[in-house]
Amino acid sequence: MEFPGKIAVMGGGSWATALAKLLLHNCETINWYMRRDDRIEDFRRLRHNPAYLTDVEFDIERIEFSSDINEVCRNCDTLLLAMPSPYFKSHIEKITADLSGKSIVSAIKGIVPDDNMLITDYMMHRYGVAPENTLVIAGPCHAEEVALDRPSYLTIGCTDVDHAAIFANCIAGKRTHTITSSDVDGIEYAAVLKNVYAIAAGIIHGAKRGDNFLAMLMSNAIREMERFVDAVDPRPRNICDSVYLGDLLVTAYSRFSRNHNFGSMIGKGYSVAAARMEMEQTAEGYYGAKCIHDINERYEVSMPIANGIYDILYRRVSPVKAIARMAESFD
Repeated sequence: MEFPGKIAVMGGGSWATALAKLLLHNCETINWYMRRDDRIEDFRRLRHNPAYLTDVEFDIERIEFSSDINEVCRNCDTLLLAMPSPYFKSHIEKITADLSGKSIVSAIKGIVPDDNMLITDYMMHRYGVAPENTLVIAGPCHAEEVALDRPSYLTIGCTDVDHAAIFANCIAGKRTHTITSSDVDGIEYAAVLKNVYAIAAGIIHGAKRGDNFLAMLMSNAIREMERFVDAVDPRPRNICDSVYLGDLLVTAYSRFSRNHNFGSMIGKGYSVAAARMEMEQTAEGYYGAKCIHDINERYEVSMPIANGIYDILYRRVSPVKAIARMAESFD
């Protein structure tokens, strides 16, 4: 089967919904795996996702829904993974179908918790997916702005740039602009780090430290990201490209950013536990902060901002003290 073949969206959240909308601009049909049968039934009846991006209407005759993950995997050639990283393994470990001949596109902005592995690495090691058949999607792009038909920008990464270009055409449109890259690992690590730094930006905002301080935080965060990504995957890259700097900025500043909103609650005085309970959706930076901390024990990159967020989230260090330590490192 010529790539991408039959495509399946795996996940039922806002990002999965936005990507399904983009795919259906260019694909005649898609398959769609959702865990809950009641959500599928409501989707068919309402003609939109009943829980996320409810203003986006779908031609449901062009969608084959299923709650059977193995059925979807057997029937499709390309699996677009779009579930939150903390729940990734609970979905994927149900798979018994052979994935070695499939293509995997990860739109997951996180690392596999506990394993501390990139999603693409996990799929290659666990399921034998070929490196040239593993792709990643990153922003700068919010699902909510896709739903609002605002201009959106996506980067598709793959070691096989021809595959990246083919899949880019599957999601490109009048308002969706695509860029290709071969920097798979760099894109994945940057997507994790920008969520961590967005929590930091939210804390600064909630604590009313001001725009001047936030600008210093972001200028130091992008250099910290560059140091880490260059250490774990040394190769030429321009950290000012949209997939790195642009995605960091949109996640740090946007009102749609759940990581920023999570951090803002902490900055206003919520405990970490209370802020997590208040969130209606997953703030992936919470999990990403621990994964990056654990990975960096091996590389020992200087990361005062990421370390400060880890201290706040996992060591109960007060935001005031952690922010003061971050500020001492600014230059």
